[in-house]
Amino acid sequence: MAFFRFHHHYCVAVFVVLTILPFSIAQSLPASGNETCNGIYVSYAYTDGRELTPTMKSDPARQPYRFESVLTVLNNGLVELKSWMVFVGFQHDEILVSAANAVLADGTRLPAGVGNGTIFSGSPVTDLKTAVDTAGDPTQTQVQVNLVGTQFGVAPPAVPMPTNISLANDGWVCNSLTSSGNGTTAVCCTQDPNFKSNITLDDGFLPRQSGDLTIMYDVTQTYDSSYWAKVTIANHNPLGRLDNWKLSWQWTKNEFISAMRGAYPSVVDSSGCIFGPQGAYYQAKDFSQVLNCETTPTIIDLPPTKYNDTAVGLIPYCCRNGTILPQEMDLSKSISAFQIEVYKMPPDLNRSLLTPPRNWKINGTMNPNYQCGQPVRVSPSEFPDPSGLPSNTTAVASWQVVCNITHPKGESPKCCVSFSAYYNESVIPCKTCACGCPSNNARTCSVTNPAMLLPPNALLVPFENRTSLATAWAQLKHQPVPNPMPCGDNCGVSINWHLYTDYSNGWSARITIFNWEDTSFADWFAAVQLDKATPGFQAMYSLNGTTLALNGVNNTVFMQGNPGLNYLVAETDGADPQKDPRVPGKQQSVISFTKKLTPGINVPNRDGFPTKVYFNGEECSLPSVIPSGGSRKGPALALWILAVIVFMLMQQ
Repeated sequence: MAFFRFHHHYCVAVFVVLTILPFSIAQSLPASGNETCNGIYVSYAYTDGRELTPTMKSDPARQPYRFESVLTVLNNGLVELKSWMVFVGFQHDEILVSAANAVLADGTRLPAGVGNGTIFSGSPVTDLKTAVDTAGDPTQTQVQVNLVGTQFGVAPPAVPMPTNISLANDGWVCNSLTSSGNGTTAVCCTQDPNFKSNITLDDGFLPRQSGDLTIMYDVTQTYDSSYWAKVTIANHNPLGRLDNWKLSWQWTKNEFISAMRGAYPSVVDSSGCIFGPQGAYYQAKDFSQVLNCETTPTIIDLPPTKYNDTAVGLIPYCCRNGTILPQEMDLSKSISAFQIEVYKMPPDLNRSLLTPPRNWKINGTMNPNYQCGQPVRVSPSEFPDPSGLPSNTTAVASWQVVCNITHPKGESPKCCVSFSAYYNESVIPCKTCACGCPSNNARTCSVTNPAMLLPPNALLVPFENRTSLATAWAQLKHQPVPNPMPCGDNCGVSINWHLYTDYSNGWSARITIFNWEDTSFADWFAAVQLDKATPGFQAMYSLNGTTLALNGVNNTVFMQGNPGLNYLVAETDGADPQKDPRVPGKQQSVISFTKKLTPGINVPNRDGFPTKVYFNGEECSLPSVIPSGGSRKGPALALWILAVIVFMLMQQ
């Protein structure tokens, strides 16, 4: 009987354990407290760390340590969370080395410095369903991101915790952090009742976002082992552009590029497939026809001569040598497009299993820097029917990548501006090292001495030939000559803004653009921001000029070459290359303004000089001062004195 009771209790205990244990494991609760969160529960748990070499006994704050942590995102609400994004406020100069099940939302590839905080987005799991819709399946309701990286200065047993964690999706608000005291912090996020969502309830897709540049990845045909996609790059920034664009991304599942139309890989190489798993699986495929097998391919545009090529061309908006212009210049040239055939690998051999590449990057020659987010699933794009029928063809699936112009800290400009005026004989040149100084100088120069004032004719001479002109001008104007001389500006393009005239009803300026590069600029443009003077713009006489409103403010004059003349040639040899310096390509025009619409404007005192100047979308370096005002009144005063003398002589 005792044995029976023991056996009975033992069976009950085993039954209870076996019943509860799977449920506990399935839930895989990241931390206590999530049960009270009826929204999105986000937790960050530090799991391990150790000291790394080298040993920095003299500077403990720079001692590196390895850290391991787990970021958990759990959907406890009633609404599916699409394209989840979480901000983690790292604060110890962290270098993130790996992040399983997530990528950096700004497209930065690992390893990456995240010491100022970063945003993670899901990959490959981007959407978190609700427990109601999945019967509590944790593989669909939560994601755990295992983080490994390096932090500095926080030695064990101290724990390097972030300042904050929060859900970064639009329309969500998070409460205050709660810490358990064992290296875990958590937050509960719920929908903001005051947020007006743009998501259409009938299709369930996220809304398309706006940005300086958008890239659409539209799958147009799909098969079990491959698919065709159309990639469309569209420029939306009035001052943004790309020349010789290069586009790259990162495949995540061993995909490879079999064929393309409208663009081409910068490297055609199938060896990675032949010696990799792709060659082992597709044994019957002719890999000599495969274009690229790199994990991170780089795509370039084709020249215009390939537009009508039946093999690689005949794609609308393709084949322009990688030039994408602002819509204000030419709407049809603000878009670039191409098609790509992608082969997949097991286990994704299903026509409905489609995964876009991640970590997109795009850049050009002497253009702004663009930082791209991760692809977001949006409603399928529609295209005009290729047969000409009055209907649209819908993409199988569409993703949007949004890129915005950024200005990385410490990055040097690529163009510079000099100032001059009718009331001062000297030109204030571009700053010393305005576009960066070379690491190895052919001659000794100072990177800190300010640039020397120049005579106007020196602007036509390359910097390395200006020494004698600058020295003679300094002696003539009784100004010191530094030793060593200041370094050059090292800018490929320089722009001179000259205040030309100033009278009672209006004023004028002259702009001259110099190209010191070996490359000519086709379809170039420039823009000057005049905070107070732009409403008075009248005309440009050698260039095509219009006013442009940025951020709703009419403060910018946009200019480009007239039709047929929109070409800024490269630097060329002088008449006698043995003794004459090289000659820059040059474009010049006078700009006239009226004062009727700008009462109170003080043209010589800053109002007649731009506060920002752009060339081909790149913001240029400006002088820190304007031409000296000490001599502004000189000519007027001399004329007044002369008039008085003449009057007195007439009286006598």
